[in-house]
Amino acid sequence: MSAPETPPSATYDSAFLKACRREPVPHTPVWFMRQAGRSLPEYRKVREGIPMLESCMRPELVTEITLQPVRRHNVDAAIYYSDIVVPLKAIGVDLDIRPGVGPVVENPIRTRADLAQLRDLTPEDVSYVTEAIGLLTRELGSTPLIGFAGAPFTLASYLVEGGPSRTYENAKAMMYGDPELWADLLDRLAEITAVFLKVQIEAGASAVQLFDSWAGALAPVDYRRSVLPASAKVFEAVEGYGVPRIHFGVGCGELLKLMGEAGADVVGVDWRVPLDEAARRVGPGKALQGNLDPTVLFASTEAVEAKTREVLDSAEGLEGHVFNLGHGVMPSTDPDALTRLVEYVHTHTTR
Repeated sequence: MSAPETPPSATYDSAFLKACRREPVPHTPVWFMRQAGRSLPEYRKVREGIPMLESCMRPELVTEITLQPVRRHNVDAAIYYSDIVVPLKAIGVDLDIRPGVGPVVENPIRTRADLAQLRDLTPEDVSYVTEAIGLLTRELGSTPLIGFAGAPFTLASYLVEGGPSRTYENAKAMMYGDPELWADLLDRLAEITAVFLKVQIEAGASAVQLFDSWAGALAPVDYRRSVLPASAKVFEAVEGYGVPRIHFGVGCGELLKLMGEAGADVVGVDWRVPLDEAARRVGPGKALQGNLDPTVLFASTEAVEAKTREVLDSAEGLEGHVFNLGHGVMPSTDPDALTRLVEYVHTHTTR
């Protein structure tokens, strides 16, 4: 797969892409992680009776779900509706997303022989992604579409643990006790992830985000030695496309500089570190994304606006800022609170 020579012209001058490139913007752009999903009644209606993974493989349904928050909230970018385990399912890993639990892997990877589960991903394996993004970009016009994938560490954590974990004891035991197997596992996942992102970019995604949801469980020395090389491989693989690359993890305040070093153009920040401090940790040459605490949205409108002003004040003077939550939209969030938040940020940052 070869990289296009120029970015898509329809979205190039959008506020979102300008902010990612650290260029002057007409207003601070806004989008929300998990904006397409459980907080919207229209989402629950179209998903009724359809298992999560199946919903990710129906192009017309993916298109509708991805567009719903753009229509409702007037956000500055759409995020492709999918799940981080989709590429693993596509290559035949026996897994499912169980309601109330999350991804569950039938045969966890614990030995070198288990790596055989991870064959190469081909564009044909995820042809429904190409089809859905084609439909979406025609509908979105000048609104950018963000593609995404799970980072190698987070995918490895699910694969080794067999499902969600609070302690990652099996994954960390492999990382510490069999570093060669661990490195080979992450390297293979980096190759799969890179192909998955390339498919999205070539189909029309204007930016990509790598979610390292569980990287906050790591000490910086372990992240640098055992995780950063694989994430860097993913970012390097898509560098030639010229689209912004966003890197986000939860509880990663101590890792922000390293996550930037992995190759991101934009570093996502959760709510635990103010953006001005995050900028100091990351260093120059990167835009930042974030970072309102998602639970603030359950408070009064006045409280939401006060906390939003804190975020915007903290972002004053940044090279580039994309407003977002510090993690995903929570399922019981009032959608109207999100709509009001977008309007507030747009109104108060108009240049």
